[in-house]
This record gives sequence, C-alpha cells and structure tokens, in this order.
Amino acid sequence: MRYDRTVHLDSDFATALARTRDALAAQGFGILTEIDVTATLKAKLDRDMEDYVILGACNPPLAHRALETDRSIGLLLPCNVVVRRDGDRTAVQALDPNTMVALTEIDALRPVAEEATRRLDAALASLTARGPEG
Repeated sequence: MRYDRTVHLDSDFATALARTRDALAAQGFGILTEIDVTATLKAKLDRDMEDYVILGACNPPLAHRALETDRSIGLLLPCNVVVRRDGDRTAVQALDPNTMVALTEIDALRPVAEEATRRLDAALASLTARGPEG
C-alpha cells in the first residue's frame, strides 16, 4: 500500500520549500512546526545529509472533524509534508490521507480523508503547474 503523495520539482530546494509553504496555505493548511532534519542530524550526530525539511501542516477544520470522530486519530493525521533533495530534483511528499481510513477502518473518517486528499492534491498539483517562474 502506498502511503505517500509525491511530486518532483526541477527547482532548487529553497524555492521548492517556499512554494510548498505557499501552496499549502492556499489550500487552508498552516505550518505549525518545521523540522530541518539536515541541520538537526549535523548538530546532534555530526552526520551530513541532503536538504530535508519536515513541515507540520494543519488544516484546523479537517483536523477537528477527524478528532471528533476518533480522538486517537491524531496519531494518523496527514500533517507531515516532506520537502527533500532527490538527486538533482526536489521531492515534495505528503502522507496520503486515505491511510487514516485504511489503518483504522473507520468509515466516518472517509469524508475527511477525501477532502484532505483533494486539498493536498491541489497543493501538490500547483507546484508542478508551469507559471511565470518556469
């Protein structure tokens, strides 16, 4: 079972990260946390790694609806969005919201997962759309 929704961009990492923040915001997701995995591993373990940032994205109305259905669903909310170097491109990845339904088998979560999927897919699609930046 695939658990990710991924697009690859031919832009530099900093540009992809900024565009990802904007694309998520346009779909109602705020960034609550940001983990610079590259910097953390360097500081804590003295290990080098390609650019890798985890954005903790949240759409409050969707999160509320899911939590009203099942308080434990916070463990599976599709909040993490990864922006990372992947060779000479940048990968942007989000957890597939349908994973919540597949793992819990709670049908009442299906409408929340479907809306979250629509919003995340729209955000990811906007990243690959050709605009004035190329």
